[in-house]
Amino acid sequence: MNAATITVRMPFSVGARLENAARTAAYVVVALALGVVHLLLLLPLLALRSEEVWRLADLERKAANRLLRAHVPPLPLGCAPDRFVLALLALRLPTAAAAALVGALPATLTVLLIVYGAKGIGGGSGQYLGPWSLSPILGLVLWAFAVPAGIVSLGALDGLAAPLRDGVRRLLMSPTAEVGGTVREALAESIGDRRLTIAYWLPERSSFVDEHGLPVELPEPGSGRTWTAVEHEGRRVAAIIHDAELDARPELVRAAAAGSVLALTNERLKAELRAHVEEVRASRARIVEASMDARRRLERDLHDGAQQQLVALSLDLQLIKNRVSQDQRAVAIVDASIEKLSTALAELRELARGIHPAILSERGLEPAFAALVERAPLPVECEVEVQERLPPAIEAAAYFVVAEALTNVAKYSRATTAWVRAALVDGSLEVEVEDDGVGGADPAAGSGLRGLEDRVSALDGSLSVDSPAGSGTRVVATFPFRPRVGG
Repeated sequence: MNAATITVRMPFSVGARLENAARTAAYVVVALALGVVHLLLLLPLLALRSEEVWRLADLERKAANRLLRAHVPPLPLGCAPDRFVLALLALRLPTAAAAALVGALPATLTVLLIVYGAKGIGGGSGQYLGPWSLSPILGLVLWAFAVPAGIVSLGALDGLAAPLRDGVRRLLMSPTAEVGGTVREALAESIGDRRLTIAYWLPERSSFVDEHGLPVELPEPGSGRTWTAVEHEGRRVAAIIHDAELDARPELVRAAAAGSVLALTNERLKAELRAHVEEVRASRARIVEASMDARRRLERDLHDGAQQQLVALSLDLQLIKNRVSQDQRAVAIVDASIEKLSTALAELRELARGIHPAILSERGLEPAFAALVERAPLPVECEVEVQERLPPAIEAAAYFVVAEALTNVAKYSRATTAWVRAALVDGSLEVEVEDDGVGGADPAAGSGLRGLEDRVSALDGSLSVDSPAGSGTRVVATFPFRPRVGG
């Protein structure tokens, strides 16, 4: 639903009439120039079926808004123009010429009366105005007539403003042209503040959010911005954040807010839904982060606790072997124990890596991927174009995507070669694992890829698996992230 446009009518004053007449005169001049532009460009653009015709209409909208205060909302650029817009563009030059003629006739008469009156008062120098010789008395009479002529000229320009404004509004605000104008843009046009923003009130949080559901801080006094509360049936709906200078015209802001309260109420409900979605997304991200912290702590505990104890026990067994070297039976028992202990230590280290790889935390993605490639049972080419450290949760998720994908390659693909690639693309980390195996992988058939998809989506990422039968498998994970500020 588009916001209704409110025009606030000010009381009659000479200053307001003069300003309105000056704006109308300026608009007529601009309209004549636009008419020439339309005459030159409209037919070629229509012949080319160019959607740039809307750009011409947008020039009309901007001129009417700035000079006539038409308050036309933004146009739906990018679609075919309707007959109303085409009529406005085609008729712009003749209508502007007619308006210029209506405004120019009394203005020209006023100027002539003033000029000839001045010549008469100056003595006339033998000049005549029709059958009358210019004299000081005739000059005063001409000046006396110049006053009502000036009033008529002012009234003509002031009177032209309404039909010109209504004509532009009627043609540009047709049902087709109104599609796509947002509440914020309509209010910005209506109030005259291009930087206007809207904060929506969420009563359960006692806070404001923007249209995306993200928190908004209201401007402080003295910041050059201020806000006006919007209420509906006694309940707060939103806050319009605008230029502080508009406080001198509070009736304009209040009128625009009153006209768009229903639209703002609808937008508040949408913002509330987006805020809940954002809260769920943030909650999932916190859960992933907490899980990664728990994994890191468990990996450190295993490394610093059980693993160190097993290493110490291995050394003790070596000392025992040296002491009982004369007893071959005892030596054989100790050797068997050392072998079992080495196997247990290797399994523990593998378990610790599966919980959280220490090399990832200490050195980053490239060394961690290299370690995975070294342990793979087939040739793997690895290319990592990531120099900076990324958020730990993203690094961990990317690591486990590669680990799970390489495990699947080794188990099921019957591939001879695999490739691992990682790079930053348009503000996202893109990780790709590809093989030349038999393909036919089904993400829905196993829990491994489904678990990875959950992990990736919790970080606002996406996971795609392309595995046509007989053509290998390609797994691509994309993780959007915000670069760290200040290193």
